[in-house]
Amino acid sequence: MPREYRTIEEVAGPLMLIKEVSGVAYNELGEIELENGEKRRCRVLEINGSNALVQLFEASTGINLSNSKVRFLGRQMELPVSPDMLGRVFDGLGRPIDDGPEIIPELRLDVNGKPMNPAARKYPQEFIQTGVSAIDGLNTLVRGQKLPIFSASGLPHAQLAAQIARQAKVLGTNEKFAVVFAAMGITFEESNFFVDSFRESGALDRTVLFINLASDPAIERIATPKMALTAAEYLAFEKDMHVLVILTDITNYADALREVSAARKEVPGRRGYPGYMYTDLASMYERAGRQNGKPGSITMIPILSMPEDDKTHPIPDLTGYITEGQIILSRELNRKGINPPIDVLPSLSRLKDKGIGEGKTRADHANTMNQLFSAYARGKDAKELMVILGEDALTDIDRKYADFSEAFEREYVSQGYETDRSIEETLSIGWKLLRMLPRSELKRIKDKFLDMYYDA
Repeated sequence: MPREYRTIEEVAGPLMLIKEVSGVAYNELGEIELENGEKRRCRVLEINGSNALVQLFEASTGINLSNSKVRFLGRQMELPVSPDMLGRVFDGLGRPIDDGPEIIPELRLDVNGKPMNPAARKYPQEFIQTGVSAIDGLNTLVRGQKLPIFSASGLPHAQLAAQIARQAKVLGTNEKFAVVFAAMGITFEESNFFVDSFRESGALDRTVLFINLASDPAIERIATPKMALTAAEYLAFEKDMHVLVILTDITNYADALREVSAARKEVPGRRGYPGYMYTDLASMYERAGRQNGKPGSITMIPILSMPEDDKTHPIPDLTGYITEGQIILSRELNRKGINPPIDVLPSLSRLKDKGIGEGKTRADHANTMNQLFSAYARGKDAKELMVILGEDALTDIDRKYADFSEAFEREYVSQGYETDRSIEETLSIGWKLLRMLPRSELKRIKDKFLDMYYDA
């Protein structure tokens, strides 16, 4: 039987202090019943002797200290899960917001998940096709990987996220594939954009959406990615599906973490973020992966907008430590009208070599990828030289490289947000561009591939 208390001592922002409690556990859920019968949810943050500090999920306005009572429920926050979640839209606390019926749960899972034993992890090595050339061809996404997108305010990361969610697929198999999409701290317009985008393309049927609006409480924002990952773990490890989790925007999540930390009067770390932010992000990111003996997998693309375009800001900095690479969006390319504006040179997928090659993509993939990187880097250098010394200072071969880099951005990187390219198309475009350069310059490609594709 839940225990009831009428000993609320103080309310400060999203926090509430309750005195003279017993048998209450950390992270336990509670219910606050107001004088008018309205109920609000809370969660235990701290126990100090007989005092409990709880965190409110809804606003604290209207709570009368003497006439409200608190009931502790004896369980942690749980998400009701079932296969019927696919095609549904939920809020940040896992409640349906699409006018559909409540989910009849097959299970109720603790949203904090269970840490994956490192010894039980399988190495990520299967290719996931996103349909975006700059990712598939050069910074390949591999099943079970964590590959963040580093963006900045005003850049089109929402469009890229929606495009990947719509287009992503596992090639050549009949394996079940699903997308779990969690949006944190977004506007009503952005929320409508995501839902409409998935609905129009038919991708909603295989997608579970969790949407937390900017107007929702900060504490709900902290719960949103945990809800999404719990749904992903259920689909991957109970229903044997391959799940792509897209989380946007991690910066809004970290800001909510900072807000609650400040309300608790904790000692701040870098830029005011709590000292445990690394641990908190790691506990979230590390829920992705593959497990021995289980066919399902969780692949994760967290998206974060770097404050002040600063890669060394704590959020991208810590994310970079925990994940396997990053896709970086560029303001300069965005100004030039390149969509998506992926800056391929500083972008990196540390596992790309494991997911490409014969039987996965195509035998010539690694060679062409290295040659495209090399030629694009040299072309950018040639263009910088041209700005300083003028075009006449360039050699003929430098001019060819400069032309190559222009064509590479225009034809390979820029494809818009509606084009879904197969890996074969991506490789064909790469070869078409490499033919702009003399065969003697393509030193990173084996002769047998040059014979097959360059002279074709």
